[in-house]
Amino acid sequence: MKLIDGKLISAEIQERLKQDIEKLEKKPGLAVILVGEDPASCVYVRNKEKMCQKLGIQSLVYRLPAETTEEELLKLIDELNINEEVDGILLQHPVPAQIDERKAFNKIAPEKDVDGFHMINRGKLAIGEDCFVACTPLGVITMLKHENIEIEGKRAVIVGRSNIVGKPLYELLLKENATVTVCHSKTKNLKEVCAEADILIAAIGKPKFVTADMVKEGAVVVDVGINRIDGKLIGDVDFENVKEKASYITPVPGGVGPMTMATLMENVLKAYQLRKK
Repeated sequence: MKLIDGKLISAEIQERLKQDIEKLEKKPGLAVILVGEDPASCVYVRNKEKMCQKLGIQSLVYRLPAETTEEELLKLIDELNINEEVDGILLQHPVPAQIDERKAFNKIAPEKDVDGFHMINRGKLAIGEDCFVACTPLGVITMLKHENIEIEGKRAVIVGRSNIVGKPLYELLLKENATVTVCHSKTKNLKEVCAEADILIAAIGKPKFVTADMVKEGAVVVDVGINRIDGKLIGDVDFENVKEKASYITPVPGGVGPMTMATLMENVLKAYQLRKK
């Protein structure tokens, strides 16, 4: 079994980005909008600020009160869309109930949508055109390629069909010529389907959901889950037991998480370069 070290791969990407950004006349700019004070979101936003600072990206953070109206949020996004200092806009998920999240994501200009959530970018991904791709799925593919894990012709099974991870990951794996199955709460014979996977990706949000009897001997297991239990971060995979069967496995923490952040920064630089063209 080989551990796929997301921290290490992320550090390599960051170093390359830092060198690329140092050569630019003007620094790329990322605007992050945080509505409310969801504790996990606050941590994520602080981490994004730190990474921007480290890489030389201008970071503009807009912390809005929880009672912000949809109209106020959309007005801010409109302003950032035309702001020449801003190359990428990120709306931290989740937003309070009075705001239509889908409407807000679609308000972001597609060329500044570094999270890859705008319907135009999602549509482009579906038909195989170049676009901004959601950071976590893109991070997963980057990890697999970094480890020279063959994707083409392999049977890939994704457990979870969220718009943020499962669905875009399906498109990306298909693009790499894998045979892809997406499982969800209504899937019959889930255990048997998972056990056929050469590459098994858990993104369901249930701690230790994927057990050893769901994993084929020698499979590659990627754990996208982040569950906080008694102050500890636990993935969607029963790591201790599954690692005995896997050829490659990602840990939680230290696996997919750091890749998400590194991929976001790659998307910011890409947005800057596309806008300069």
